[in-house]
Amino acid sequence: MTTKMTDAELIRVLKEELFTAVVGDVLDAMGFRRQFLPQAIKPLVETTRIAGRAMPVLEADVFDEGGEDARGPLSRVPFGIMFEALDDLKPDEIYIASGSSFNYALWGGLMSTRAQHLKAGGAILNGFIRDAGEIERLGFPVFSRGIYAQDQGVRGKVIDFRTAIEIEGIRIHPGDLIFADREGVLVIPREAEQEAVARAIEKNNTENAVAVAIRNGMSTREAFDTFGVM
Repeated sequence: MTTKMTDAELIRVLKEELFTAVVGDVLDAMGFRRQFLPQAIKPLVETTRIAGRAMPVLEADVFDEGGEDARGPLSRVPFGIMFEALDDLKPDEIYIASGSSFNYALWGGLMSTRAQHLKAGGAILNGFIRDAGEIERLGFPVFSRGIYAQDQGVRGKVIDFRTAIEIEGIRIHPGDLIFADREGVLVIPREAEQEAVARAIEKNNTENAVAVAIRNGMSTREAFDTFGVM
C-alpha cells in the first residue's frame, strides 16, 4: 500500500515535480472532469506556481454605504468581514474569492503583505487585483482575471469565509487542495487527492520515458501503443 502523503509532502510534490496538465489528466481518468477554474484566471507573474489548501471567501456587490433603512448586519461595515477572513489565513492556505461582479479589485498590496506575513500559500481571485507592482515586489503569488485599480471599498464586501463557493459551476470546499501554474488553476477534491497525486507522479515518469523514446526515433503511434500516454 502506498504511504499516505502529508500536507507538506503533497504541496512540495505539486510545486516541485508536477504541473497542472498531468494532474488534470489523471483527474479526468478518475472521473473528476470539471476541476479547472476558468481559463481567464492567470498568474500575475507567469512563472508562478502555488499549491495549498483552499480558504474560500464569498464576496458580494453593494450599491450604497448602508442607509438608515438597511437591515443587514454588514450594512455599515466597510469591506464586510474581509479583514477577519484575511487575518484567519493559516500557513500554506490559499485565499480564493468569488461571488461579486468584475467592477472592482478584490485584492491588493496591503492584503498581500498581511498574507505573506501569515505564510499563506497565495491568493486566487475570480476577479481583479490592484497594486500589481507592489505585489510583484513582494513576490507574493497571486492569480486573477487581470488588473483593475477600482477599489472594492464602496462597491463590495466579504460576507462569509471558510464556506463552499462556486466559480462558473466548479465547487470549491474549504480544505480542497488547490494547484495552479501558468496553464491553469486546478481544484483537487480531498477524497481524490492522495490517489491523484500518486498517479500523476507515475504518469509524469511515464511521459518522461515517452519523450526519451521519441527522441530516439520511436513513432508517436508506437509510443502510445507501448506506454499508453501521449
